[in-house]
Amino acid sequence: MGVRVDAWLWAVRVYKSRTLATAACRAGHVRVGGDKAKASTTIGIGDTVVVRIGGRDRILDVQQLLAKRVGAELAAQAYLDRTPKELPRDQGAPRFAVREPGAGRPTKRERRQIDKLRGR
Repeated sequence: MGVRVDAWLWAVRVYKSRTLATAACRAGHVRVGGDKAKASTTIGIGDTVVVRIGGRDRILDVQQLLAKRVGAELAAQAYLDRTPKELPRDQGAPRFAVREPGAGRPTKRERRQIDKLRGR
């Protein structure tokens, strides 16, 4: 026996509404076992669900099947979150020619320096 993936994602509070969960499935942001999942795809205990939210993938292992929305504590017990931790910005890839937010447009001199750095 299984549960629809859109209903499960809503029940475990990954999405605020079932409509949003269904829309994510239609857009291809939900994968079950490595394959794109329709909203009606059934999942079972032990399945891996990968959800793309905000540009990041959340990897969830199904521990418990829920068809109805439950409290946050019970919802957290229904899956095992295997999402890797995000690196702080300074430890990630090197950032070249990045301006501070709110610094405005680069001047002509700064644009030339940026172009030179990028090899143009």
